[in-house]
Amino acid sequence: MDYLTIFAIAAGLCFDTFAVSLSFGVVQFRVLFKQAIRLALILAAFQGGLTVAGFFLGSIVSNALKTFDHWIALGLLTLLGIKMIIEGLKKQGKKEIIDYSKPMVIFTIALGTSIDAFAVGISFALLDVKIWTAGFIIGAVTFLASMTAIRIGKSAGEKLGQRVEIVGGLILVAIGLKIFLEHILAG
Repeated sequence: MDYLTIFAIAAGLCFDTFAVSLSFGVVQFRVLFKQAIRLALILAAFQGGLTVAGFFLGSIVSNALKTFDHWIALGLLTLLGIKMIIEGLKKQGKKEIIDYSKPMVIFTIALGTSIDAFAVGISFALLDVKIWTAGFIIGAVTFLASMTAIRIGKSAGEKLGQRVEIVGGLILVAIGLKIFLEHILAG
């Protein structure tokens, strides 16, 4: 898998964390830089780490699934993308206030926003992706997106909100279709 595709997947995956970070910036309008760094690092570590964990789980079963790998990648990414789109549409107009001062809240949010990355890691195992590079890229993109979103949240408010989840979902569906079409057209 080429780096551009991995960056696109990373961008699609980090929309959940972007939305959470945006919310953090809005709610914690006097957020200190070290607080922003801490949140972004935790989100990035979970996003990249669960991608790697999913890869190793997927590696265990990948040989048995090689014939169907493109279908599985299409299915996983499409389901995740549709889930993100539905969640983004459901949240439209709703305002959720999250207490970011509690470590358990941050870790729960990090885990919840990284489940998608775990599933992507499984599909990466089926596609023989260089997982350490992909995990690093996904973590780095997540960190940068989180820091950017916190800054935007501090200044722009809640206007962007859940729309970013919808865009992230659409990107994941498009990447799933790309993987599927590459496999079908190459074979």
